[in-house]
Order: sequence, then C-alpha cells, then structure tokens
Amino acid sequence: MKIVALYTFLLLAVTPAFAGQQNPQAAPADYLQDRGPGVSTSMFGTYVRKHELIVYPFYEHYRDHDFEYKPEEFGAAGDADFRGRYRAHEALVFLAYGVSDNLAVEFETAFINASLRKSPADTSLLPSETRERGLGDVEGQIRWRWRTETSNRPEWFSYAEFVVPHAGDKPLIGTPGVEMKFGTAVVRGFNWGTVTARAAIDYSRASSTPWDVGEYAIEYLKRLSPKWRVYVGLEGEQDELSVITEAQWHILPHGFIRLNNGRGVTSKATDWSPELGMVFTIPVSK
Repeated sequence: MKIVALYTFLLLAVTPAFAGQQNPQAAPADYLQDRGPGVSTSMFGTYVRKHELIVYPFYEHYRDHDFEYKPEEFGAAGDADFRGRYRAHEALVFLAYGVSDNLAVEFETAFINASLRKSPADTSLLPSETRERGLGDVEGQIRWRWRTETSNRPEWFSYAEFVVPHAGDKPLIGTPGVEMKFGTAVVRGFNWGTVTARAAIDYSRASSTPWDVGEYAIEYLKRLSPKWRVYVGLEGEQDELSVITEAQWHILPHGFIRLNNGRGVTSKATDWSPELGMVFTIPVSK
C-alpha cells in the first residue's frame, strides 16, 4: 500500500502544473479521429507526436492463483512444473519522446514487490512463501512508422525492445539475461473505430530456445467524445492469452487518466492485472 500512497501523492502534486496549458492540435483526418497523427507507443491507445514528451507514472497490481514455476528456479531441487499463488504491486514510470514524425523512443522502469506461495503439491525444500522486492524490468524501445495511413491504405510500423539484465538471483522480479523483442504492426482507422494488429518475435539469452514467438494482439480504439476514449484488446504470448480493457479520461488539455484492466483467458496468463496512472504530454520546443 505504500507504493499506492506514493503514486497518489505524486499524481496530485504534479497535476496542477498542467491544468492551464492549451492543446494545439488541429482537427485530424477522419481516419485519425480516434488517435491523432502521432506514432503508436507500447502503452495501449497512446500516441506521441514529433517533439513531444510523454511522462506516465502508474501503478499496477497482479493476482494469479495458478502461477507456473519450477523449484529449481528458486534454488531448490526439482524440475517439475507446479502452480502457486502469485501477488505483486508495482510502481512504474514510462517515458516516450517523438524524435520525428515517424520515429519515437521509449524508456520504462519499475519498483516491484512480489510474492509466491508454493503449491500444496510441491514437496521440495522451497519455502512455503517467497518474497522479493526491488528494481523491476528496465527496458527501452525504438518505434519506427515506415508507412503512414492515408484514406486508401493502412499505417505500418515496427519496433525493437531491449530489456536490461539485472537481479538474476531473484527469479520473481529479475531478468537473468539479455532479452529483446522485434515486432511489426498494421493500423487502420474507420468511422466505427481504429483497429491495430501486431506480432513479434522474442530473444532471451537465458532460455534454452533463445528465439521464440513473441507477443501478438488485436486491438480496438474508439474516441467517444473529446474527454473519453475506450480500448479493447486481445493480447497473447505463446499459450498466455488475456483480454485488456481500458478507459481514458482526458481531464486536462495535456493529460489524461488511464484506467486499465487485464483478465487472463488461458490458465497460464495472469488472472487479474489492473492498472491506474496519468499520462502527461509535454511539447518540447526545438
């Protein structure tokens, strides 16, 4: 709960500084009515324009009653798969900057507090509950839009992600080796909403099979009014599949609240992962 309290304090402290800014956006083309002219970021339904900085502090919670693990991953004997109870609280900061009309860079880091209660069927010497806290994922992305959308063709963009290895002795929160992701997506705006389809491949140096199928998703975004946008997505990775829903409340000319909720569809996906945060978009003079 300390993480939630800290996040709430920071959110209330910085919000007034943006309340007086005016939004300089011109009316977009019809096929851009849901998202505007920016480059898609890795945050669902969030786009960054040229010479614009996005600052997004947020909180995320994880609950999973059938988290898959092996005792040997935690230093105990046993390579059989078990399902335990997983809980985590995470405070994160996401940054994105529009380098040009078609190029954006991202950075994200987190502090996480996680616990795993082992399965009743697990007779290994693993403690009944394992707790870890500290630095979570540290990652960055480059996102490149190589074909812009027009009235008769969709938009295409590609992205590359790099995750910094750290805390290899903490399997719940650490990253034991270099991880990378390479993906491509297609976006098309219609009068009933905007649809995005994307897919990626993953590389993990610590894995026995370094290259594998990565994330894939079908996403829908719709602007309901000047203040509200809604998002629905089906996102998966191998045999983990989740439904993501989100409401975006634009309460400031350069700021909006994201109310995000993830629900696992398959048994290996996280059961429930709600997220709350506020996105600040800051024009940077050049």
